[in-house]
Amino acid sequence: MKQLSNSVLMVRPVAFRMNEQTTENNHFQKELKGMLPSAINAKAQQEFDSFVAKLRAVGVQVFVVEDTLETDTPDSIFPNNWISFHENGDVVLYPMFAENRRNERREDVLDFLEEKGFVIENVVDFSSAEEEGLFLEGTGSLVLDRANSKAYCALSPRADEELFIEFCEDFDCAPVVFEAFHTVDGKKELVYHTNVMMSIGEDFAVICADMIVDKKERKMVLDSLRADNKDIVLITESQVNNFAGNMLQLLGADKKYTVMSEAARKVLTVKQITQLEQYGEILSSDLDTIEACGGGSARCMLAEIFLPRA
Repeated sequence: MKQLSNSVLMVRPVAFRMNEQTTENNHFQKELKGMLPSAINAKAQQEFDSFVAKLRAVGVQVFVVEDTLETDTPDSIFPNNWISFHENGDVVLYPMFAENRRNERREDVLDFLEEKGFVIENVVDFSSAEEEGLFLEGTGSLVLDRANSKAYCALSPRADEELFIEFCEDFDCAPVVFEAFHTVDGKKELVYHTNVMMSIGEDFAVICADMIVDKKERKMVLDSLRADNKDIVLITESQVNNFAGNMLQLLGADKKYTVMSEAARKVLTVKQITQLEQYGEILSSDLDTIEACGGGSARCMLAEIFLPRA
């Protein structure tokens, strides 16, 4: 199985704002006071378009779908939470914590990808778990090591353990499950998505191990990464707060790229950048508005497409 993709799905926002339904457990969101909603959306579109242009300039195939005003979907810019694509032709649909995020699931996206020559063999739909109040938010909740058939998951209100195990059984992955905490107003809170505190590339893994408070769990996660010969790049909680954990390695036209926001790149140390650059060029883009209002960053905006081509 391949770990890296050359193709990504991205959704261009039309009514981006801070989603009031996600703030109760996404502590990365911030209100931009003094900015009109139209100005916030315009700035998010500008950041989105610039990011797409940078990815395309290095040969990443970006398939852009426009969001629609018919649905109230302020977080549509983060498609990786509701859908994932797999080499065997499977598409997975995920159960979402926020009710207004459930409207992001769109069949026309699958039609669009088929028109572009991708082959969809089967749709695996976990979304009915929402009725039981159980959630698993795609490759936000799951950090997949596809090449080694492993899935990492930090449990949270958005990542149910039983659903995670079910996913692993369906996709023949070894589950690596743990809890990760960050400090919010002086208290320890569960991290809402695994992909804000860890990322797995082909030959490296970025992780804030300190957020795994339980020492046995921390050792288990690090041992698992080392067993697969990952070069571990340790980051701090302060760096996580600037989205340094929310990166994704992609294939460009002729080399690998580690994609992240400009805010993430700025907080990495020289040593960390040197470590990462052994495995590809860093590609960063200014996503300040998207990060502040959305509480997500570069990786959340990218749904990698591993589907076979017709």
